[in-house]
Amino acid sequence: MRIKAVIAYDGSAFHGFQKQSHTKQTVATAIESALKNLKIESKIVASGRTDRGVHATGQIIHFDIPPFWNDVEKLKNELNRKLQAIKIKHIVIANDMFHARFDVKKRLYRYYFTTKKPSIFMRNYLAHYDSFDKQKLTHALSMFKGEHDFNAFCKTGSTPTTTIRTISKSYLSFHNGVYCISFEADGFLRSQVRMMVSAAMKCAQGEFELKQLQEQLDDEQIHFTTLAPPEGLYLSHVFY
Repeated sequence: MRIKAVIAYDGSAFHGFQKQSHTKQTVATAIESALKNLKIESKIVASGRTDRGVHATGQIIHFDIPPFWNDVEKLKNELNRKLQAIKIKHIVIANDMFHARFDVKKRLYRYYFTTKKPSIFMRNYLAHYDSFDKQKLTHALSMFKGEHDFNAFCKTGSTPTTTIRTISKSYLSFHNGVYCISFEADGFLRSQVRMMVSAAMKCAQGEFELKQLQEQLDDEQIHFTTLAPPEGLYLSHVFY
């Protein structure tokens, strides 16, 4: 029986989502360990991977359970009792053909930051940038909208079948002293969101010109290679 679950996690507690050979401190390892403890021998599949320090409020996973686990609410509660820094928010029985990754239509990431240095209690959950030009940032973000080849906006070492992605939403908002950059797209390359945030902020802070951002978008010249800090990034929603 296939299960679809919505999960949230504190990325500062993990070395990323994906299982790794050198550490057990990953989201996937923690969930699979909890499942195994409940006599469920299943690998989990996620809608996408997140880097070390990156959070999620709406990550989607799927896994398969044996027939004796017919009470999925009890399963959710048992998992939440065993997990730390991970919360199973919702759990439902899905179609046996459902695939958490391949069935995704769009993903929404949000990047939160302030111009005031976060307290020690918030420093793992908010990024910090000094003063910036809001108009330039808004302009820079709008340049990402539409279909582009983001070959120059992904971390080296990744080998996707295509680097073309379509961003349907890219904008800045502000609430209660916190800025939020939102990106919604049909998919993202490895570290693409953090690289786009870093590039847009460099333009907004006068380190680079908007024309240089356009040159990199057009894959003419590389100007930006740094990544925004992971603390402010959240996988917020996955659309199917």
